[in-house]
Amino acid sequence: MPESVKMYTLSTCSHCKATKRFMNELNVPYEFTDVDLLTGDERQEVIAEVTRLNPNRSFPTIIIGERIIVGFNEKAIREALGL
Repeated sequence: MPESVKMYTLSTCSHCKATKRFMNELNVPYEFTDVDLLTGDERQEVIAEVTRLNPNRSFPTIIIGERIIVGFNEKAIREALGL
């Protein structure tokens, strides 16, 4: 299993909530940032990072090891986690 899972999410996004629920069901530790709850410079920096990873700036944007997955895609998440 990859050593790090990071997700950029929105607090109001149903796909983001489903992704978090899925990770919890798999007992996969992850970090997440609810981008819509950030303000000021921090928000701008995170949006720039999301844009670099995912030019469409859609959510969730998931980073598993070296792999970037856009959207809630169970199959791609399982593959990236080696499950």
